[in-house]
Amino acid sequence: MRPLTPLLRRLLWLFLGTLLAVALLFAAMVLRELHAPAASTHATATPAMELVQRGAYLARIGNCALCHTAPGGASYAGGKGVATPFGTVYTSNLTPHPDTGLGRWSVEDFWQAMHQGRSRNGHLLYPAFPYTSFTHLAREDSDALLAFLQTLPAVDQPNRPHALRWPYSSQWALAVWRVINFSPADPVAQAPSPGDPTLRGAYLVNGLGHCNECHGARNVWGAPDLSKTLSGAALPQSLWYAPSLRSAEEGSVTAWTLDDTVTLLTTGTNRHATTSGPMAEVVHHSTQHLQADDAWAMARYLGQLPVVPAVKPVAGKEMPANLTLGARLYKTHCAQCHGKQGEGKKDAYPALAGNRAVQMTPSNNVVLTVLQGGYGPSTRGRPQPHGMPPYVLTLNDAELASVLSYIRNAWGNQAPALSEFDINKFRNLQAP
Repeated sequence: MRPLTPLLRRLLWLFLGTLLAVALLFAAMVLRELHAPAASTHATATPAMELVQRGAYLARIGNCALCHTAPGGASYAGGKGVATPFGTVYTSNLTPHPDTGLGRWSVEDFWQAMHQGRSRNGHLLYPAFPYTSFTHLAREDSDALLAFLQTLPAVDQPNRPHALRWPYSSQWALAVWRVINFSPADPVAQAPSPGDPTLRGAYLVNGLGHCNECHGARNVWGAPDLSKTLSGAALPQSLWYAPSLRSAEEGSVTAWTLDDTVTLLTTGTNRHATTSGPMAEVVHHSTQHLQADDAWAMARYLGQLPVVPAVKPVAGKEMPANLTLGARLYKTHCAQCHGKQGEGKKDAYPALAGNRAVQMTPSNNVVLTVLQGGYGPSTRGRPQPHGMPPYVLTLNDAELASVLSYIRNAWGNQAPALSEFDINKFRNLQAP
């Protein structure tokens, strides 16, 4: 073997030295994440009522109670399991109990959690708590949120340990994740006012509303892929699909009027669409409570998102499903509510003709809706929504494939037919 020339030897040492420097820098960044100082430990003074009321409204926008209230548990006392690809994260107690909740937290402590994803004692928080979005929150809104939370009844409920697989359960692994995937946003002292609706809408959608946590794709690390913000994604450990808010074939609202979008956000339905699944919960617990200016601001921002033309799948020449059977099943089970021509009934049942949710690929949502049934959200504007019966026990896989394939290709609709396998994988893998 020929010895290295002096030039190659120098290049090799330069490469190894650079590699070592990068490794040391990365290690230093990880150590800094692990050993950052804790925030102050001084409790917050009794807040003014106006600040508390503002915090209560912001908690609605952030949908805090939905995640931080376990089924059958006390409001905001935590303990609800959030399934992730890495295990289950249990939400924390946000009530002002001095030992198990936020009773000893100062505004600095809370700001550190919201903006930096770090607990009062410096402990790193898991991003199931969406601080990747909350980092954009203005400091004044963070303070108002804590002011509201400190007025809640104190509940003595210790936080439940997370059930994460190793190495995801370790702080050093989380520190590595943060070095690669997270950097706190530049601090914002004051939230945009409704006087600038586009900025206000962006602030609400991308910050406290944390819409991208569901509607945005994630990278191999499970972190939001910032190159695909609001571009649609299957929910982690869920079968529901949050449609792209940038695709005309999925969830873009650029072709709607502002009133259409506001109506969907505040009532759960409009002339174009009806919310279901997780989005129905968001409307019920959160967006129906939007103040008028904020609802219009969000609608304006969403309506100005660039539309990325999607390649709409074209139905193939071969239809594996029996469309004749599907037409007969539609007449028997569906036409009474949705109309003989899929025209629907105004203010009751959505039209299926021209319905992009029916034609969407992936077909997760339409299959789950027919299998599970359910109701739209009950809101002030629509307190008694009409329901959809479940067909999981009424129709078998072949029948469901046939009727859904018929609906996806009738009355001008055009989408790939569904097979028995398409139905079966949802029937057998339904998330709890």
